[in-house]
Amino acid sequence: MQRRTFLTGAFAATTALALGASVYLPPSQWPGAEQQNHRALFAILLPVLLDGALPQMPGPRQQAIDRTLDAIDTTIATLPSPQRSELMLLLNTLENRLGVLILTGSLTPVLLRTPAELIAMLDGWRQGYLAMQQQAYLGLRELVMAAFYACPEHWAALNYHKPDI
Repeated sequence: MQRRTFLTGAFAATTALALGASVYLPPSQWPGAEQQNHRALFAILLPVLLDGALPQMPGPRQQAIDRTLDAIDTTIATLPSPQRSELMLLLNTLENRLGVLILTGSLTPVLLRTPAELIAMLDGWRQGYLAMQQQAYLGLRELVMAAFYACPEHWAALNYHKPDI
């Protein structure tokens, strides 16, 4: 066996193993584990998408993030089935290394990215030439904004007061 043949075979086998490991996701052993993964993903994306809207002090900031994550869970549960399926596909893709590579061009997991990298990723999607990227950006942004401003405690930032009926 020649060295070039061995190296090519080893590279092909490694690529096949990495692709198979990325595509095959065993069913979760823990109920709610997928939801916890999605909460972690949204917890990373919230400060980037709500830049300037979140309180600056750590305590109130974390409370606003937790409240918004709960509102996101509620919103996802009330989405029509086709939209919920599309959103779950996007979130699962963002948690899969191969999916992250396809969507962002980098193997770095979204959870390990810095805020500057997340801003660049989201700006790339917003201005991307693929309709899928723009749809992913708009879907995540609209979901986060709707969940954040659905909470009455965030209405004061908009100078909005509930009408007296």
